[in-house]
Amino acid sequence: MRNIKLILEYDGTNYHGWQSQAGSGRPTIQHTLEQALKTLTKSDCRTYSSGRTDAGVHAFGHVANFKTESSIPAEAWAPAINHLLPGDIRVLASGEVPDDFHARYSALSKVYRYRLLNRREPTALYRNYAWHISAPLNLRKMRQAASRLLGKHDFSTFRSSGCGAKTPVRTLKRADIRKREDFIEIWLEADSFLQYMVRNITGTLVEAGRGRFSPDDVERMLKSCDRTLAGRTAPPQGLYLIEVHYP
Repeated sequence: MRNIKLILEYDGTNYHGWQSQAGSGRPTIQHTLEQALKTLTKSDCRTYSSGRTDAGVHAFGHVANFKTESSIPAEAWAPAINHLLPGDIRVLASGEVPDDFHARYSALSKVYRYRLLNRREPTALYRNYAWHISAPLNLRKMRQAASRLLGKHDFSTFRSSGCGAKTPVRTLKRADIRKREDFIEIWLEADSFLQYMVRNITGTLVEAGRGRFSPDDVERMLKSCDRTLAGRTAPPQGLYLIEVHYP
Protein backbone atom coordinates (compact mmCIF):
# COMPACT_ATOMS: atom_id res chain seq x y z
CA MET A 1 0.00 0.00 0.00
CA ARG A 2 1.41 3.40 -1.03
CA ASN A 3 0.84 6.76 0.64
CA ILE A 4 0.39 9.67 -1.81
CA LYS A 5 0.54 13.33 -0.81
CA LEU A 6 -1.25 16.03 -2.81
CA ILE A 7 -0.97 19.82 -2.68
CA LEU A 8 -4.16 21.50 -3.88
CA GLU A 9 -5.22 24.94 -4.97
CA TYR A 10 -8.92 25.79 -5.18
CA ASP A 11 -11.52 28.49 -5.45
CA GLY A 12 -14.00 27.59 -2.72
CA THR A 13 -16.84 29.81 -3.96
CA ASN A 14 -18.99 26.97 -5.29
CA TYR A 15 -18.19 24.45 -2.56
CA HIS A 16 -19.49 23.70 0.90
CA GLY A 17 -15.99 23.57 2.34
CA TRP A 18 -13.57 20.66 2.35
CA GLN A 19 -15.35 17.89 4.22
CA SER A 20 -17.82 15.57 2.53
CA GLN A 21 -21.28 15.85 4.07
CA ALA A 22 -24.79 14.90 3.11
CA GLY A 23 -27.59 17.40 2.60
CA SER A 24 -25.51 20.54 2.10
CA GLY A 25 -26.92 21.18 -1.37
CA ARG A 26 -23.45 21.98 -2.71
CA PRO A 27 -20.47 19.75 -3.53
CA THR A 28 -17.40 19.65 -1.30
CA ILE A 29 -13.73 19.70 -2.24
CA GLN A 30 -13.16 16.30 -0.61
CA HIS A 31 -16.03 14.57 -2.39
CA THR A 32 -15.02 16.04 -5.76
CA LEU A 33 -11.41 14.92 -5.29
CA GLU A 34 -12.39 11.44 -4.11
CA GLN A 35 -14.66 10.96 -7.11
CA ALA A 36 -11.72 11.76 -9.41
CA LEU A 37 -9.50 9.30 -7.51
CA LYS A 38 -12.19 6.62 -7.76
CA THR A 39 -12.31 7.08 -11.52
CA LEU A 40 -8.53 6.71 -11.74
CA THR A 41 -8.08 3.75 -9.40
CA LYS A 42 -11.43 1.96 -9.90
CA SER A 43 -11.76 1.79 -6.10
CA ASP A 44 -12.78 4.04 -3.21
CA CYS A 45 -9.96 6.28 -1.95
CA ARG A 46 -10.42 8.03 1.36
CA THR A 47 -8.48 11.28 1.59
CA TYR A 48 -7.00 12.74 4.78
CA SER A 49 -6.83 16.52 4.95
CA SER A 50 -4.57 19.06 6.60
CA GLY A 51 -7.74 20.80 7.82
CA ARG A 52 -11.41 21.50 7.22
CA THR A 53 -11.91 24.72 5.34
CA ASP A 54 -15.33 26.37 5.60
CA ALA A 55 -17.78 26.95 2.77
CA GLY A 56 -16.49 29.67 0.47
CA VAL A 57 -12.89 29.54 1.73
CA HIS A 58 -10.04 29.29 -0.80
CA ALA A 59 -6.63 27.60 -0.79
CA PHE A 60 -3.23 27.95 -2.40
CA GLY A 61 -1.60 25.07 -0.54
CA HIS A 62 -4.12 22.65 0.97
CA VAL A 63 -2.50 19.28 1.69
CA ALA A 64 -4.19 15.88 1.53
CA ASN A 65 -2.99 12.29 1.41
CA PHE A 66 -4.51 8.93 0.55
CA LYS A 67 -3.51 5.25 0.51
CA THR A 68 -3.60 3.24 -2.69
CA GLU A 69 -2.35 0.06 -4.29
CA SER A 70 -2.24 1.73 -7.72
CA SER A 71 1.07 1.68 -9.59
CA ILE A 72 0.62 5.17 -11.07
CA PRO A 73 3.97 7.00 -10.69
CA ALA A 74 3.96 9.47 -7.80
CA GLU A 75 4.51 12.57 -9.94
CA ALA A 76 1.87 11.46 -12.48
CA TRP A 77 -1.02 11.69 -10.02
CA ALA A 78 -1.29 15.48 -10.30
CA PRO A 79 -1.87 15.72 -14.07
CA ALA A 80 -4.02 12.60 -14.08
CA ILE A 81 -6.33 13.94 -11.35
CA ASN A 82 -6.48 17.42 -12.89
CA HIS A 83 -7.81 15.89 -16.09
CA LEU A 84 -10.85 14.76 -14.09
CA LEU A 85 -11.37 17.77 -11.82
CA PRO A 86 -13.41 20.92 -12.52
CA GLY A 87 -11.41 24.04 -13.34
CA ASP A 88 -11.77 25.57 -9.86
CA ILE A 89 -9.78 22.74 -8.19
CA ARG A 90 -6.22 21.89 -9.16
CA VAL A 91 -3.58 19.53 -7.81
CA LEU A 92 -0.30 21.48 -7.90
CA ALA A 93 1.99 18.61 -6.93
CA SER A 94 1.91 14.94 -5.98
CA GLY A 95 4.47 12.67 -4.37
CA GLU A 96 4.94 9.50 -2.38
CA VAL A 97 5.47 9.89 1.38
CA PRO A 98 6.23 7.50 4.27
CA ASP A 99 3.40 5.29 5.46
CA ASP A 100 3.06 7.19 8.74
CA PHE A 101 2.59 10.59 7.06
CA HIS A 102 -0.81 12.17 7.80
CA ALA A 103 -1.75 15.51 6.25
CA ARG A 104 -3.25 16.77 9.52
CA TYR A 105 -1.40 15.04 12.34
CA SER A 106 2.07 15.36 10.79
CA ALA A 107 1.73 19.13 10.32
CA LEU A 108 3.88 21.52 12.36
CA SER A 109 1.96 24.69 11.48
CA LYS A 110 -0.49 26.26 9.04
CA VAL A 111 -0.48 29.68 7.44
CA TYR A 112 -3.69 31.54 6.59
CA ARG A 113 -4.20 34.89 4.89
CA TYR A 114 -7.33 36.98 5.25
CA ARG A 115 -7.90 39.65 2.61
CA LEU A 116 -9.82 42.88 3.21
CA LEU A 117 -10.78 45.40 0.54
CA ASN A 118 -10.72 48.71 2.40
CA ARG A 119 -12.27 51.42 0.25
CA ARG A 120 -15.55 53.30 0.10
CA GLU A 121 -16.80 51.79 -3.15
CA PRO A 122 -18.12 48.19 -3.20
CA THR A 123 -16.54 45.62 -5.50
CA ALA A 124 -17.75 43.55 -8.41
CA LEU A 125 -14.55 41.66 -9.16
CA TYR A 126 -13.54 40.75 -5.61
CA ARG A 127 -16.92 40.04 -4.02
CA ASN A 128 -16.04 36.33 -3.69
CA TYR A 129 -12.39 36.90 -2.76
CA ALA A 130 -12.26 39.65 -0.12
CA TRP A 131 -14.31 41.24 2.67
CA HIS A 132 -15.28 44.77 1.69
CA ILE A 133 -14.89 47.27 4.55
CA SER A 134 -15.94 50.79 3.58
CA ALA A 135 -14.89 52.53 6.82
CA PRO A 136 -11.23 53.59 7.22
CA LEU A 137 -9.10 51.21 9.30
CA ASN A 138 -6.22 52.17 11.58
CA LEU A 139 -3.46 49.70 10.74
CA ARG A 140 -1.30 50.71 13.71
CA LYS A 141 -4.05 49.79 16.16
CA MET A 142 -4.77 46.56 14.30
CA ARG A 143 -1.10 45.57 14.49
CA GLN A 144 -0.90 46.43 18.17
CA ALA A 145 -4.02 44.37 18.87
CA ALA A 146 -2.72 41.44 16.84
CA SER A 147 0.55 41.40 18.79
CA ARG A 148 -1.38 40.73 22.00
CA LEU A 149 -2.53 37.38 20.59
CA LEU A 150 0.92 35.97 19.88
CA GLY A 151 2.12 32.98 21.87
CA LYS A 152 0.50 29.99 23.53
CA HIS A 153 -2.99 30.73 24.87
CA ASP A 154 -6.44 29.38 25.46
CA PHE A 155 -8.20 30.74 22.34
CA SER A 156 -11.76 29.95 23.49
CA THR A 157 -12.67 33.60 22.85
CA PHE A 158 -12.07 33.01 19.14
CA ARG A 159 -13.52 29.53 18.63
CA SER A 160 -16.96 28.69 17.29
CA SER A 161 -19.64 27.27 19.57
CA GLY A 162 -19.65 24.10 17.48
CA CYS A 163 -15.88 23.57 17.57
CA GLY A 164 -15.07 19.95 18.42
CA ALA A 165 -11.39 20.40 19.30
CA LYS A 166 -10.36 18.58 22.48
CA THR A 167 -8.42 21.59 23.75
CA PRO A 168 -8.70 25.31 22.92
CA VAL A 169 -4.99 25.89 23.56
CA ARG A 170 -3.06 26.93 20.49
CA THR A 171 0.24 28.66 19.74
CA LEU A 172 -0.05 31.66 17.44
CA LYS A 173 3.42 32.06 15.91
CA ARG A 174 2.81 34.93 13.53
CA ALA A 175 0.34 37.78 13.13
CA ASP A 176 1.30 40.18 10.34
CA ILE A 177 -0.83 42.90 8.79
CA ARG A 178 0.14 44.28 5.39
CA LYS A 179 -1.39 46.91 3.12
CA ARG A 180 -1.21 46.76 -0.67
CA GLU A 181 -3.11 49.54 -2.43
CA ASP A 182 -6.74 49.16 -1.29
CA PHE A 183 -6.15 45.70 0.18
CA ILE A 184 -5.23 44.85 3.76
CA GLU A 185 -3.94 41.33 4.39
CA ILE A 186 -3.90 39.61 7.77
CA TRP A 187 -1.39 36.73 7.91
CA LEU A 188 -1.71 34.23 10.76
CA GLU A 189 0.43 31.16 11.47
CA ALA A 190 -0.25 28.72 14.30
CA ASP A 191 0.48 25.12 15.22
CA SER A 192 -3.19 24.51 14.39
CA PHE A 193 -6.41 26.51 14.38
CA LEU A 194 -9.79 26.15 16.07
CA GLN A 195 -12.97 26.30 14.02
CA TYR A 196 -13.59 29.92 12.88
CA MET A 197 -10.48 31.04 14.80
CA VAL A 198 -8.97 33.01 11.90
CA ARG A 199 -12.30 34.56 10.97
CA ASN A 200 -13.09 35.50 14.58
CA ILE A 201 -9.65 37.04 15.09
CA THR A 202 -10.05 38.95 11.82
CA GLY A 203 -13.44 40.30 12.85
CA THR A 204 -11.97 41.48 16.13
CA LEU A 205 -8.96 43.13 14.49
CA VAL A 206 -11.27 44.97 12.09
CA GLU A 207 -13.19 46.33 15.07
CA ALA A 208 -9.88 47.41 16.61
CA GLY A 209 -9.05 49.19 13.37
CA ARG A 210 -12.36 51.00 13.50
CA GLY A 211 -11.73 52.12 17.08
CA ARG A 212 -14.26 49.92 18.87
CA PHE A 213 -11.59 47.86 20.67
CA SER A 214 -8.21 48.96 22.02
CA PRO A 215 -5.21 46.60 22.08
CA ASP A 216 -5.76 46.27 25.84
CA ASP A 217 -9.40 45.28 25.19
CA VAL A 218 -8.23 42.51 22.84
CA GLU A 219 -5.79 41.20 25.45
CA ARG A 220 -8.54 41.19 28.10
CA MET A 221 -11.01 39.36 25.85
CA LEU A 222 -8.37 36.73 25.07
CA LYS A 223 -7.81 36.10 28.77
CA SER A 224 -11.56 36.03 29.46
CA CYS A 225 -12.15 32.99 27.19
CA ASP A 226 -15.58 34.52 26.48
CA ARG A 227 -16.63 34.49 22.82
CA THR A 228 -19.35 37.10 23.42
CA LEU A 229 -16.72 39.77 24.13
CA ALA A 230 -14.95 39.47 20.77
CA GLY A 231 -15.84 40.94 17.40
CA ARG A 232 -18.01 39.47 14.68
CA THR A 233 -17.05 36.47 12.59
CA ALA A 234 -15.52 37.66 9.32
CA PRO A 235 -17.22 36.23 6.21
CA PRO A 236 -15.50 33.24 4.56
CA GLN A 237 -14.70 34.61 1.11
CA GLY A 238 -11.66 36.60 2.26
CA LEU A 239 -9.91 33.58 3.80
CA TYR A 240 -7.15 31.57 2.09
CA LEU A 241 -5.16 28.59 3.33
CA ILE A 242 -1.68 29.48 2.09
CA GLU A 243 0.55 26.59 3.14
CA VAL A 244 1.07 23.79 5.63
CA HIS A 245 4.51 23.16 7.14
CA TYR A 246 5.86 19.68 7.84
CA PRO A 247 9.08 18.34 9.38
